[in-house]
Amino acid sequence: MRLRDTRVEPSRGARGRGDEGDRGGRGGRGGRGGSRGGASPDGLALVGRGPSAGQDVVQSGPTSLPSAHVRSTGVKRPGFGTVGTRTRVNVNALEMSTQDALMVYHYDAATPDKTYTPQLSVQLIKTLQHDTAPQVFHPAGAYDGKKNLFMPHRLNLGAGDSRVFDVILPANGHPKDRPPPVYKVKISFAAEINTTVLHRFIQGTQSQDEQVLTALTALNVIIRADPIMNHPFNARSFFPINGDRMSFGYGFELVRGYFQSVRPAIGKLLVNVDISTGLFYKPGSLFDLAYDFFNVSSGERNPMMFSPQRGFDPRKRLSLQRFLTGVRVEIAPNRFITIARLSDVGADQFRFPLREGGGERTVAQHFRQQQNRPLLYPSLLCVMNAKGSAIPFEKCTVLAGQIARKQIPPELTKAMVDFSRKRPDERMNSIRHGIQLLAYGQSEYVRNFGLNISPGPFPQVDARIINPPQLKYGRGSGQPMIRPKFGSWNMMDKKFFNPVHIERWVVVVFESPRRVSETKVREMIKDYINACNTVGVNVVERDPIVDYANGQGNIGNQLQAAGEACYKKNRRAAPDLFLVILPEHGNDIYRAVKHFGDCVKGVATQCLKSNKCLRANMQYWANVCLKTNPKLGGVNVVPDSASASLLIDPSNPTIIMGADVMHPPPGSSSPSFTAVVGNVDTEVSKYVATSNVQESRVEIIADLGSMARSILLNYRNYREQNEKIGRDRSAPKRLIFFRDGVSEGQFAQVRDQELTILKQVCKDLDIGVKITFIVVGKRHHYRFEPPQGQGDRSGNMPAGTVVDQGITHPVEFDFYLQSHAGLIGTSRPSHYNVLHDDNNFSADALQSLCFTLCHVYARSTRSVSIPAPVYYADIVCARAKNHFDPLGNLSMSDTATEVSGSVGGAPDLQSYKAAYKQVVGKMSKRMYFMFWNEFINLKS
Repeated sequence: MRLRDTRVEPSRGARGRGDEGDRGGRGGRGGRGGSRGGASPDGLALVGRGPSAGQDVVQSGPTSLPSAHVRSTGVKRPGFGTVGTRTRVNVNALEMSTQDALMVYHYDAATPDKTYTPQLSVQLIKTLQHDTAPQVFHPAGAYDGKKNLFMPHRLNLGAGDSRVFDVILPANGHPKDRPPPVYKVKISFAAEINTTVLHRFIQGTQSQDEQVLTALTALNVIIRADPIMNHPFNARSFFPINGDRMSFGYGFELVRGYFQSVRPAIGKLLVNVDISTGLFYKPGSLFDLAYDFFNVSSGERNPMMFSPQRGFDPRKRLSLQRFLTGVRVEIAPNRFITIARLSDVGADQFRFPLREGGGERTVAQHFRQQQNRPLLYPSLLCVMNAKGSAIPFEKCTVLAGQIARKQIPPELTKAMVDFSRKRPDERMNSIRHGIQLLAYGQSEYVRNFGLNISPGPFPQVDARIINPPQLKYGRGSGQPMIRPKFGSWNMMDKKFFNPVHIERWVVVVFESPRRVSETKVREMIKDYINACNTVGVNVVERDPIVDYANGQGNIGNQLQAAGEACYKKNRRAAPDLFLVILPEHGNDIYRAVKHFGDCVKGVATQCLKSNKCLRANMQYWANVCLKTNPKLGGVNVVPDSASASLLIDPSNPTIIMGADVMHPPPGSSSPSFTAVVGNVDTEVSKYVATSNVQESRVEIIADLGSMARSILLNYRNYREQNEKIGRDRSAPKRLIFFRDGVSEGQFAQVRDQELTILKQVCKDLDIGVKITFIVVGKRHHYRFEPPQGQGDRSGNMPAGTVVDQGITHPVEFDFYLQSHAGLIGTSRPSHYNVLHDDNNFSADALQSLCFTLCHVYARSTRSVSIPAPVYYADIVCARAKNHFDPLGNLSMSDTATEVSGSVGGAPDLQSYKAAYKQVVGKMSKRMYFMFWNEFINLKS
């Protein structure tokens, strides 16, 4: 059975899974409890059966494990976790049931003459079923807006099970002087779908094969069919026309929408419902949209700014053209065009040939003669469609409900986050409102297929709150051992585990002395030194050189000059650190500083914003120390070996790797960036990173072999040289590989290719290591609401909340872990999928391991949402554009959508690879990626 474009929601709706992979000779796994051996000292049963003292056992709900014959893409579930404090959580889902042996008939719906937009295609199929041929299609089927039509009954299409229909859309004010267009729609039988396979699958007796995927796809299309008929939609969500909205600036507005997806769980089918946020073009006058795009205030708006004759900048015209491409506008009552480009000249200069009588006419002349009304602004440019027709700006009105498939401007990221953010109770109430709007019981498509979707309330599922690890600080700490509470701790009376010495350093100020006086800078230096002393960092040079630089000049040359001054002052010794003070909008300077420090000189750089650092308190400077200490080779904090024995075990040295791929935004020709990060120390707290560029939007890490090899060699060298471990014992025995950014449809591909590469690298290096391969997902839509009175101060579940029942996969080893404490909004748990496991981890062991790794993120005194090495890989990808020379032809822009200086079209991949500079010198073996987050917005 083959589906065309069937992945309604590829990373969530239907899991694209392949055949069973290598499960590493797992043999017998743990039983229902999923744990084997004795309890660890902190009460976490890492490899044992039964709970620890003082903790409640959670063993309620369905606990059946998949049948032995069932195949899986990842590891089959070994059991359920038992350790932790028992609780329950509300989940934003509704239970779905289907008729026994429900038959669904799949048809291909094609438009042979032309490919239309999903919105128009939806209207064509709706008209076909209800008006053109109701006798054939009643009761109506569900259409996905692309090529798939699912029917509750077999259609009589005549010979060949295929038929072409002529469809005429309702007139809706179509010009009377023109006949309505006739659209040809071809319907062809594709396959029968028996949903019985879904019942077997959720009971754990059926492998997730193509039949299961097809049935899930059909159910997803059915529940989406009604909303997409009546509201703007994208592949995942729909957006009510009268829903909440906010003007966003830059030509956009935000609209609140609703996401829905059928998800299989153990013993049941669920409809996961969530709120979502859509980016839309601002409707109304095209003038207003263009003003808004250029951020022109109401008092300064003048249509003549769009006149080429009045000096409308060609670069601005190209920028506006990129923004408007694909926008649909009304040019006369019930006449519409889609903008393809803008004209180079105004309407009074744009000439086109006449059909009759020959000759030419300008667009302005045409409108004056045809409508007997001259244009108000004849010198303004025109919009043009794909056929080359030109329409004056003033005749265009932007239609409402158009989703903007653009990258959000960095300046608007915060506004979008603020609009999207809701406390858990507010979010759940908003979702409940959306469920009333969805009205599944009233949907003719849901009824036609005999589906039953519970109207609520949301189900409660079993959860556990597991203990955090104990964390260890350095000698001289008043409190050397601490156990985090509520996902956080503080640095009061604590020294870094391994603080560094700063022998020589220099301060470079990219502000004028009038704005930032040297007196203020010297006061700042004292504050920084005091903060360093407090956490154990010894600053030898108390009076570093302060050098004022010009942000418009050559950044690298100015930093080089400041470094040479420090070199001369300190008897021909180079600086350990550049402390750089930047202006408010200093992103370009920031990139140049980082390129100089990381990729040219291999020296640590720490950037600070002048408006923050010159009036900062000690908490600010403590946060700066958290970044500079790892950059200089130090370690801030480590997990206590007694409470993290699975990670810190001298007899089983463990290397943890985190890997990520970051793709460019829509419409960009830029490459994708890859990163692999791994620890080099026994305490899994000191990391090194490798990064590269590769073909755009390819998910498999092309250079994984060389990147993993580099980290493994760094691991062995560090253990031999710094930890004095003999060569024969320096190699890891366990490799735990966390992979970020993989959709469920790509699990099999990533497992097959990247796991094979890792095994080959270890074999080539003669390292006998057991590999565990885990995908960490953040882009899902399950959210947890605590029972009444059991949330933390933000209203979220506490850090350490684990759910491995109720909403998890019927067959495979997965779980949800909310490892961070909420601040504002609703916390998103991370989803862990175990694709391969030579180490035979129990559920309790792996959940504890992941939670521990969320506490070793160096630049924070809070647990984070994903394991630190995965977070680091995210950061390395996000700042990869700093690896291009800012003065070169491939210097990346802020949004990474364009490259500057390219000639003759977009550069090819080899040009990017040649221009990409690796981190050099000492920084290549240090945590150079501890960036100051005022300058980079990390993807969420």
